[in-house]
Amino acid sequence: MLPPGKLPGPLLRDLLDRYATSDPAVIIGPGIGRDAAAIRVDETALVIKTDPITFATEDAGRYLINVNANDITCMGATPRWILVTALFPEKHTTPALVEQSFASLSRAASEIGVTLVGGHTEITIGLDRLILVGQMIGTCEPDALYDLSRSESGDAI
Repeated sequence: MLPPGKLPGPLLRDLLDRYATSDPAVIIGPGIGRDAAAIRVDETALVIKTDPITFATEDAGRYLINVNANDITCMGATPRWILVTALFPEKHTTPALVEQSFASLSRAASEIGVTLVGGHTEITIGLDRLILVGQMIGTCEPDALYDLSRSESGDAI
């Protein structure tokens, strides 16, 4: 049985080697140490990132926005848009919790100039806490991209 947390590196590497596909528009694809992908669209690079917030907090939206934006920024791009999946726990969801979650997302996104462009919301059986998943998209010139998998401890980015 695998423990909670991220997949072990060797397992993930094997899965990516066997199942990741390629496309000529992909500048930076999936890999160990790569927290986002980069895709060329005309003369622009779209940097695309997804990350969840799975721990209980009153300000989960702020964490979601900032965790995703950090990885976009570290690759040399400007965070622009986010889609959010919000899975609310069946036994603990009130209109106030939903409102608080939307307000947290909105404040944090507004502070850094990110626009919420869509997503999915539901009240979910089997959860004991709110889970938020964000997919953020940023833009930059392709020459400005930085491949984080080539980073080493102590590098300035």
